[in-house]
Amino acid sequence: MNQSPKVALVILNWNGVKYLQQFLPSVLSSTWPNLDVIVGDNASTDGSVEFLKQNFPSVRVIQNDQNYGFTGGYNKVLEGVDADYFILLNSDVEVADGWIEPVIALMESDQMIAAAAPRIMAFAQPDHFEHAGAAGGFIDKFGYPFCQGRIFYEIEADKGQYNQSKEAFWATGAALFIKKSCWIESGGFDDRFFAHMEEIDLCWRLKNMGYKVMYCADSQVLHVGGGTLNVENPFKTFLNFRNNLLLIKNNLPFWRGLWVIFIRIWMDFMALLRFLREGKRKDAWAVSRAHQNFIFRTKKSKIPKAAKKYDRRGALIGMYKRSIVWDFFVNKKRHFTDLDPKEFI
Repeated sequence: MNQSPKVALVILNWNGVKYLQQFLPSVLSSTWPNLDVIVGDNASTDGSVEFLKQNFPSVRVIQNDQNYGFTGGYNKVLEGVDADYFILLNSDVEVADGWIEPVIALMESDQMIAAAAPRIMAFAQPDHFEHAGAAGGFIDKFGYPFCQGRIFYEIEADKGQYNQSKEAFWATGAALFIKKSCWIESGGFDDRFFAHMEEIDLCWRLKNMGYKVMYCADSQVLHVGGGTLNVENPFKTFLNFRNNLLLIKNNLPFWRGLWVIFIRIWMDFMALLRFLREGKRKDAWAVSRAHQNFIFRTKKSKIPKAAKKYDRRGALIGMYKRSIVWDFFVNKKRHFTDLDPKEFI
């Protein structure tokens, strides 16, 4: 009998000792037979490392010398990790016995599957999907991400409507399974993102390289969400708007990307006006700063040129050919099941 693939489950931590205390025991109860559990620490100041050494000595700790964000933190930590598969797991996720097995089985079934994610449910409301990933990620023609089970702020209850595993456009970074060979070949995360949408960028790059990204309906985790940056944080607003433009620039051919970015900047301006109407001046300023940063201060990408391909055979599978903004806010299509399947590539 062949040995099970080696899996390294890596939690990136920054001042999240309360989540480690609450959720690490469930992670350590995972039943995969060939599993290493690792915590990468982004220079926490809350005693996280000391807590781990005293209470979970079996967990390997890799310490970064400063907070490199989600992207840089994982890039540095994973340089020192050897396995067939990486699982990038948020610290605020509760898992169940047997949650790893279905995802690895799915990925082992096809050598072209590079990444996958389980069903992401809300820890506070377990019968509802969670914002960060839900039942697989998709994207519209203007680069707006959404999910089966979550479009913008509309969260669906799980009624079995997404019980079928399928190819998606992106897999959430809250519980991201990725083959180590594909992580290395793709160059990992783009450090410039710092946090937010970096997993969408990575998955889109993998699809451009000809790989598949999957949603595994047979595995489920519970996610708290907003553990580091809550929804109302202007810095999160900045990252989301800036990174969404980077996402488009990185992954679309030049002239199509230029057109989409032009449209998006005008759509973002409408969002800025909405923030002003709602009295959210800091968020409005964050949108403006995001545009300024993208246009004038974007550093050169460190992603290898060999990973920047545009293989159209499967790259756009999971893209919605319409505007999800228009269909959600104007046509009142609030749920993924309201969207016409024929409008997806």
